[in-house]
Amino acid sequence: MDLDPEDVFKDEEDDLDNEFFQQSESSKEYVVYLVDASPKMFNTTCAGNDQKDETHFHTAVSCVAGSLKTQIISRSYDEVAICFFNTREKKNLQDLNGVFVFNVAEREHLDRPTARLIKEFDCIEESFMREIGSQYGIVPGSRENSLYSALWVAQALLRKGSIKTADKRILLFTNEDDPFGSLQDAAKKDMTRTTLQRAKDAQDLGISIELLPLSRPDSEFNVSTFYADLIGLDGEDLAQFMPSASQKLEDMKDQLRKRMFTKRVVRRIEFQIANGLSIELNTYALIRPTVPGAITWLDSVTNHPLKTERSLICEDTGALIQEPPKLFQPYRNENVKFLPVEIAEIKRISPGKLRLLGFKPLSCLKDYYNLRPSTFVYPSDQDEITSAGAQMEPPGMHMIYLPYADDIRDDEEIFPDTEEDAPRADEDQIQKAAALIKRIYVKDFSAFQFANPALQRHYAVLQALALAEDDIPETIDETAPDEEGLTRPAVVRAAEAFKHSVYGDSYDEESDMGKEKMSEASRKRKAIAENAAKDYDWGNLADKGQLKNLTVGDLKVYLNAHNLTVSGKKEALISRILTHMGK
Repeated sequence: MDLDPEDVFKDEEDDLDNEFFQQSESSKEYVVYLVDASPKMFNTTCAGNDQKDETHFHTAVSCVAGSLKTQIISRSYDEVAICFFNTREKKNLQDLNGVFVFNVAEREHLDRPTARLIKEFDCIEESFMREIGSQYGIVPGSRENSLYSALWVAQALLRKGSIKTADKRILLFTNEDDPFGSLQDAAKKDMTRTTLQRAKDAQDLGISIELLPLSRPDSEFNVSTFYADLIGLDGEDLAQFMPSASQKLEDMKDQLRKRMFTKRVVRRIEFQIANGLSIELNTYALIRPTVPGAITWLDSVTNHPLKTERSLICEDTGALIQEPPKLFQPYRNENVKFLPVEIAEIKRISPGKLRLLGFKPLSCLKDYYNLRPSTFVYPSDQDEITSAGAQMEPPGMHMIYLPYADDIRDDEEIFPDTEEDAPRADEDQIQKAAALIKRIYVKDFSAFQFANPALQRHYAVLQALALAEDDIPETIDETAPDEEGLTRPAVVRAAEAFKHSVYGDSYDEESDMGKEKMSEASRKRKAIAENAAKDYDWGNLADKGQLKNLTVGDLKVYLNAHNLTVSGKKEALISRILTHMGK
């Protein structure tokens, strides 16, 4: 298979028309939210974010509702189902008692979340007791087992798709650590055995079961009583389960509106080393810029996505052009025509393999040479080695995109060296600056601690529009300076010491003198630019259409000399010059 060099490590999500985009199905998740609706979930209260008491049922419903809202943004191809157990009413395809699958019209039980589903689920607490109801589904003297039935229903919902093309999960919310505590002896053993077997059957089918326990105020959830066997916990994992589960629950309650890219294989590619030795690599896109989702055109009646088709019509005859369009490149007053197939062939520089050509010193790898986010490559036949549930140092390497040698150019400076005008810091000033930086240094900094405020606002507005909400959810700009932290006495003293070391005691006067120096330097640079501009007959070049033969640096000489904007491409610079000349 031949590959376009621009497409070797391209993420499918960057190009929806790419033939590999259909492989995004392999990164889908099918999730069933399994929520306990027993009376204990309504009787037990805990402190919420506003320090007011709220029931565990409210906590679980809030987590699910928040996940549905963020899922549309972060994982729009995932599909979900919502299932309550220990209910008075029943609604499921198996017609099992004590299990109610919540859904809305025009949506399958396991499907992508919709605005209508989110709106109606947000109001579930108001109508739950009236329309669904709560009761204990496991009582002495009865063979009804609502937990067993719920796992059966959830497993049936997750029959859709294959484990090779999707990850399947059951998220279980409950505050009852001993669901069969009311039973005795043989009845308890029998129900425990059958429920654990039902969970094992689901796990054998590739369905993972995750427990999100809710501890009661008077006692902590004891996972060892029953659920450790159900989800397969032992040893160190059992000891670390409750802290990690509590953190996961908090993360679900406080999710940010952000696009998240799950770890998945973007490409599989062969790495040829030497003498016929080669290995297969999986490539991963670790970091990608987050931008608002692409616009999707919908039918005004059915609200279904529209498929765009394009037709080319001849300007002379009005006939529909059946042949593929031809591309051309002007060369010496002649248009050299290319077919799309020829363009693709030109861009194919090698088959879809990596080949080791040699080695170069690390000094050749400059930070500013990195063109776009790197790709991580990992041997496909090598098992991951994990520690405490996470892989610390995967045995792979980062693929850095470097420019071609011809693309590395020297800076086009039009001004002489002005190093003599630039002041140099002395040792005392450097020490004061280091002390200031140490005071305002953010410990354990990570880019994941901060959300893009523009994206947060964008998705908040979309959420308000889609759900017909009166108020737009508040977004907090976490990138704004910490004004309270900057007013700490230690920080203020460090800032004052740095200011005095640089500007002296009379700061305002020295600041004004600095402005005069800066303006004088600006005038000097402008004079240099005006002298350089005199080297060209700009009017003659414009009349003969020869401005395009000049370099961008030459064009900026004219723009700087006349205080014009120097940003933009070459065509924009030429247009700006001609406008200024009145041509």
